[in-house]
Amino acid sequence: MRVSSSALMATLLAVAAAKPVPETHVVHEKRDVAHRFTTSRWVKRDRLEKDTVLPVRVGLKQQNLHNGAEWLMDVSHPQSPNFGRHWTQDEVIAKFSPSNETLTTVRDWLVKNGISERRITHSDNKAWFAFDATTKEVEDLLHTQYHEFEHSSTGNYVAACDQYHVPKHIQEHIDFISPGVKGANLRKRGSKKAKRGLRGSPARKQAPFMPKNVSSLATCDQVVTPACIQALYKIAPNDPHAKVSPNNSLGIFEEGDFYAQGDLDRFFGNFTPYIPNGTHPIPNLIDGAKAPVSLQLAGGESDLDFQLAYPLIYPQTTTLYQTDDIYYSFGNDPNATGLFNTFFDAIDGSYCTYSAFGETGNDPVLDPKYPNTHASNGYKGALQCGVYKPTNVISISYGEQEQDLPAYYQQRQCNEWLKLGLQGVSIFVASGDTGVGGIRGDGSVNGCLGSNATVFSPTHPNSCPWLTNVGGTKIYPGRSVYEPESAVNDPESGYSSGGGFSNLFDIPDYQASAVSTYFSAHDPGYKYYRNGQYNSTGGGLYNRNGRGIPDVAANGDNFAVFNAGRFILEGGTSGSAPIFASLINRIVEERIKVGKGALGFVNPTLYEHPEVLNDIVNGTNPGCGTKGFSAVKGWDPVTGLGTPDYPKMLDLFMGLP
Repeated sequence: MRVSSSALMATLLAVAAAKPVPETHVVHEKRDVAHRFTTSRWVKRDRLEKDTVLPVRVGLKQQNLHNGAEWLMDVSHPQSPNFGRHWTQDEVIAKFSPSNETLTTVRDWLVKNGISERRITHSDNKAWFAFDATTKEVEDLLHTQYHEFEHSSTGNYVAACDQYHVPKHIQEHIDFISPGVKGANLRKRGSKKAKRGLRGSPARKQAPFMPKNVSSLATCDQVVTPACIQALYKIAPNDPHAKVSPNNSLGIFEEGDFYAQGDLDRFFGNFTPYIPNGTHPIPNLIDGAKAPVSLQLAGGESDLDFQLAYPLIYPQTTTLYQTDDIYYSFGNDPNATGLFNTFFDAIDGSYCTYSAFGETGNDPVLDPKYPNTHASNGYKGALQCGVYKPTNVISISYGEQEQDLPAYYQQRQCNEWLKLGLQGVSIFVASGDTGVGGIRGDGSVNGCLGSNATVFSPTHPNSCPWLTNVGGTKIYPGRSVYEPESAVNDPESGYSSGGGFSNLFDIPDYQASAVSTYFSAHDPGYKYYRNGQYNSTGGGLYNRNGRGIPDVAANGDNFAVFNAGRFILEGGTSGSAPIFASLINRIVEERIKVGKGALGFVNPTLYEHPEVLNDIVNGTNPGCGTKGFSAVKGWDPVTGLGTPDYPKMLDLFMGLP
């Protein structure tokens, strides 16, 4: 290989200009395998000019992150004396804020190195210091060199380095510094669409008929009505005139998909005439979001969610968390492929400036930016922080593949799910509709991982241990609501219950026994790996040490729905999640009536008491050239612990403090 004299001279000058790193300093972050989710996407370009001003953020080490799981179990495990004693949001913030020692030590270090105290801003949640500095100042402070890095898919440019150093006595007090290994936004050159798989589009098909008797259970194998769901899970009808708590609305998250009131009214009129026309969710509209919309713009996901939830919970209400303005909702910024951060901002004001895993606030590349300067009809207000309260139960039918988002992005969000659990919020998420793989064309022809596209692809946010994943089941042709369901699997459409094992998060303690039993009694027979590094495993298809998905299941196919003014059938775990969430919301309502509180994180209780669920033992979730995993006795990575037996679940949770 020939090297030009000018390139060689530039290299020699850079080496000569680099100052030796003092023995008192250590590498704090390095661009290596630990950043496997992001490193390969960034291409190093030119050195930054010395006078380029950088927005520096020093993320301070939070206290007690290592205690978070233990504290969540303390208020969530049915055998804990503190079960149900959830924390306030202020208590959560105080427990995890950096210590006074950390604040003093890091501030003193900055001041002694030329960053005057008047230049330093301390965030409201105490999580980070911010200041502007020239490239030369930051390079001298961190003993590093800054370059422009270009994102291979989006064309974004950021300032970043390959590694940086801090004094040994400072390292224990710092989480990260940005720009560092993770860059700070500079500008965008061009725009290339980044691929991602966004769950939230249920499968649709023509309805074979409109049931003449909506109370009949004779055709539930063809059209699943509210009566079918009630019969499946032994749910007695609510009294539509009963007095309900104003503080127990069922939360439903939506993004880029919108409900139409006309569709809800048609559904109520045909299937639940006891629900008055005009009944609608409480609108918690985030960052310029719009809802409802006309019939022509109605989305299949939003219509499905509310038409499944209302018959199960009415006269309880629903609350809609609709995120982002029309510009972002319709995908006009191909770089904004992130998910959930603007939702977290709106229900937890501290999250807007929360620092963890190298990220402060919303991601400058992946998340929407407000005020929106890209479109005349964009939201021109400030990012909404802490404007709404989370409901006791929230259903989410959206997600992506774990591989599509950086590790730090998912880890930071996973901490937030944990904090919501500490506050008594129950989160239910659809496990996905593509079995053990991802969406076809998302990163590979079949949505699977590895050089041969054969490695199973787990999903986000499902891989986080601190929420409840809901897989899908089905009443197969010729079966009735009185017979066991099977795992949903439609070979024609490729729809099957999402399941598998995380490459990012380990098996949580509450799940360890169930997963161990699954492997010992029903080993799937595939090669596996244990560290999440699927590209260096010699043929392993899944991570044996990963958090298992899903936790539970509910019916997920042939739902009777009105969408865009037409009667159709829809399917997807997008429907399974609001069904399970609705039942938990009903149980919380019963607890409130007798002076008890919300349930929060329900997984420890369900894994401790699997007898309150209907074990599913038939079906598979194929993908990646395999039959996937099988539904078997006990927990499995297809239907989890099983579907709800509502009377048993009600008795169990009513018996807890």
